[in-house]
Amino acid sequence: MNKRAFMKTATALALGLGLASQATAQEVTLRLVSAFAENGIYVQRLLPWVQKVNAEGKGVLQINFIGGPKAIPTFEVGNAVKTGVVDMALSTGAFYTNVMPEADFLKLTQISVAEQRKNGAFDAINKVWNEKGNMQYLARMVENQPFHIYTNKPVDKPDFTGQKIRITPVYREFFQALNANVITTPPGEVYTALERGVVDGYGWPIGGIFDLNWHEKTKFRVDPGFYDAEVSLIMNLPAYKKLTDAQRNYLQKQLLALEAENTFWTKYAADETARQAQAGIKTIAFDAATAKAFRDKAYEIGWAAATKQSPEIAGRFKPLFAK
Repeated sequence: MNKRAFMKTATALALGLGLASQATAQEVTLRLVSAFAENGIYVQRLLPWVQKVNAEGKGVLQINFIGGPKAIPTFEVGNAVKTGVVDMALSTGAFYTNVMPEADFLKLTQISVAEQRKNGAFDAINKVWNEKGNMQYLARMVENQPFHIYTNKPVDKPDFTGQKIRITPVYREFFQALNANVITTPPGEVYTALERGVVDGYGWPIGGIFDLNWHEKTKFRVDPGFYDAEVSLIMNLPAYKKLTDAQRNYLQKQLLALEAENTFWTKYAADETARQAQAGIKTIAFDAATAKAFRDKAYEIGWAAATKQSPEIAGRFKPLFAK
């Protein structure tokens, strides 16, 4: 090879390597964990989305799903996101109140996430999440999933005196106001707690108890439901800010597509209600006046607790979250 040909080849090779390096630099891989079990409905709904993001985002953005609570325990996920141990997480605010108590306020939303994006609620949430949690609140992927009290001891009024009910921070104050003895445990410990009589019941959304086999140890569901289960994607704020405009725009496009699928949850709630009945779980339904008072009390207590915790933030959120 003569000198001119060698230089031409070397230049082409250097240029090619430079372009390859540039292309690699334009692709980022985000590490994602879930606070929920991998076999549960929330992760099972999320994984196809992750596959879609990766398939369409080659050269731009990829997501590496690390796993569920076996990778990082449920109540440590929030700190893992805050400190950058992972980039993203699927969680509910109730699981990271140890990072910021305000995370639990999301249960009090009574409008869709699409409406929250329009009326300023989503931006208000992110202002707090940025400042207090070192996080970006990315998207809410679960809606229209009211919480219920499930119990093995029947009641004829909203009074759970003498009952030991498993909780997360979502319903601590409400259940205490109903005279329940509350016990906090991760989801993975509930089945054994029911089996051994450590708890008489638990709070949980309308869906998902079959994923955890809790239906095997559950006799009653109390209606009506209250609050709305919030399951969302959160991201470490410095990692979010490091994304290029192209990466951020691509991620945002995919997040909005994920939220657009939230219509699934309304039918899922109806299907799960019917499935519970078929499994022998009986419904305890209060009369109309008692049911309304029960549900109103849940929100009254929820906002009172939020106001006591963070008066200024609760005052900012309340008009944005209400119907």
